[in-house]
Amino acid sequence: MPGAGTRAAITSADPPARCLDITRLIRRAGRPMTGVDRVEFAYLRALVADAVPLFALARTRIGYVLLGPDGAAAILACARAEDWGPLDALGRIVPRGPLARRQAEAALRRHARARCLPQGLGAMLRRHLPEGVSYLNTGHSNLTDRVLSGLGRVPGARIAVLVHDTIPLDFPQYQRPETLRKFKHFLSRTAQGSDLVIANSQVTLADCQRHMEAFGRIPGGIVAPLGIDAVTPDPRCPLPAAPYFVTLGTIEPRKNHALLLDVWDQFAAEGATAPRLLICGGRGWNNDAVFARLDAGNPLVEERAGLSDAQIAALLRGSRGLLFPSHAEGYGLPPVEAAALGVPVMVRDLDIYRETLGDIPIYLASGDVYSWRKKIVQLTEQKPPATAFVPPSWDEHFNLVLSSV
Repeated sequence: MPGAGTRAAITSADPPARCLDITRLIRRAGRPMTGVDRVEFAYLRALVADAVPLFALARTRIGYVLLGPDGAAAILACARAEDWGPLDALGRIVPRGPLARRQAEAALRRHARARCLPQGLGAMLRRHLPEGVSYLNTGHSNLTDRVLSGLGRVPGARIAVLVHDTIPLDFPQYQRPETLRKFKHFLSRTAQGSDLVIANSQVTLADCQRHMEAFGRIPGGIVAPLGIDAVTPDPRCPLPAAPYFVTLGTIEPRKNHALLLDVWDQFAAEGATAPRLLICGGRGWNNDAVFARLDAGNPLVEERAGLSDAQIAALLRGSRGLLFPSHAEGYGLPPVEAAALGVPVMVRDLDIYRETLGDIPIYLASGDVYSWRKKIVQLTEQKPPATAFVPPSWDEHFNLVLSSV
């Protein structure tokens, strides 16, 4: 649906430059990458390599930093190596925050084209960004009124926003209260201020447009499925000796770990030989009942947090399958990644999986403990042959996106 505002539509002609917002990448330096983090990193990697010059913008704790093409390439090298270099003098004076984030902000300052306090953002962007620049925001971060106003001072600037999902609005019961408020403002700004919405799926685009009707404007949109990076499993990763299953993701209510614990509590109570469950992900929020069950202990259940992508790939490859009973997902990268490794996938029957994976997964109801247990037993006794699945590539994603921004 076309936008109802007066902003010029993004065309297929190459812009004079692009500007990628990397605020999320810097804020989360030193932490294991989430799916959204990996998307922002993939954009930085692809845009640095593209012929169109790339600027990068980040909000730090004391203001904004703008990088030119050389600076963007230097920050990409730091992120790849997970080595941000030493603190600078300002980083030592302002000690708040994790060390890795402070080092990342110091790296920004070393490679900056320009820096400013918040009130100087518009003047900085007007001075350093070329007319007609395309700004991309892919991390649901830093799309503030100040940023939109600042970009408005650059003649012909165009704005594209990648929306990963609308889960905070559709399932507020699984969110922190502040997440709902922040996301509503984010989507409102996207509706009012962007020229293009990039959606990871038809499901996400339809959800965006449905919510944006309430904001009075629906920008143009494209669907560009997310790419999957090939990961070589880490041969040094220790695997359980017994058959096991993996569930992957932050331990939060939306991921529905409670259902899997119900299944494995039954296994443990029976005392019979049973598969193991590896819960790969850190503990999140608002999930005290599940945390208490984990703390009480189940000899068949093991938590593993802070794993690398290569370690997760090794665990998936050796498993009987990925179990993913989430109540809601935006794109659901873990099932796509598992299917790409030839691993059986069991998921809740959600529209997004029908779009991304078709008939590859085993689809089950989220609260049907009996059916989940039955399928788990079947996969334990006989793992089916791998199903051929070729996931979307980043090349395909950026062929779609960069022809529009």
